[in-house]
Amino acid sequence: MNDEASALLELQKIDLDLMRAHAQLGAMPQTERLAAVAQAKKKLSAELKHVIGLRKDIETDIAEMRELHAGYEQEQRAVRSSITEHGRSYKEVQALDAKLSLLAKQLEKLEFKRGPLLEKLAKAEEAEKKLKALGSKLLADEEALRRSFDQDSAEIQASIGRLGDDRADVISRISDDVCKRYAIAFKRFSGLAVERLAGNVPSACRVKLQADAYRDLERGPVISECPYCHRMLVREEP
Repeated sequence: MNDEASALLELQKIDLDLMRAHAQLGAMPQTERLAAVAQAKKKLSAELKHVIGLRKDIETDIAEMRELHAGYEQEQRAVRSSITEHGRSYKEVQALDAKLSLLAKQLEKLEFKRGPLLEKLAKAEEAEKKLKALGSKLLADEEALRRSFDQDSAEIQASIGRLGDDRADVISRISDDVCKRYAIAFKRFSGLAVERLAGNVPSACRVKLQADAYRDLERGPVISECPYCHRMLVREEP
């Protein structure tokens, strides 16, 4: 077995060890809880965005109402001032009185509408306050979970770091073509990309090779492909 074939088998072992290490991380209780917190934060963010939008719309409506109210009051003052002017006919005064009455009704309507709007605003502000408080709690929970995760997973993380360094070293001893073939097989076979051929039975698929297929493999390169399962096949030379 040449150096590249040995490196390929070593790469397979390293990657399987990395898969197991990452699976261990994924199985830690903090991982599931962190995922739940992330989902809760996403949902809360959408709710908060909706509530903030609602609160801003209500504030806009109230501001427009106040502006309209101020305009009506200014118009009232102008009408009252106009009534007191000398030289007004009875008919003109009557028209101005009618306008004052209309303005009073419009102001009354605004007051009637403003009450419910203020109630809605108070509810929206309270909902926003509660959601922000919940957001702060979720952030605190997330930070605590991450600290716990980092502490409990330190050994696994260190192992992953060492395996990463080893993998880089092994990769340097394998040709680009073989690396590309390995990457494709790794994805296709969920990690178990390479098998050994000791005798005439591949180590993964365990399908006994026919005599002609075995002879072809013997005459071929050390790294080939299994004719049955199509994994990469490393032939162990006597």
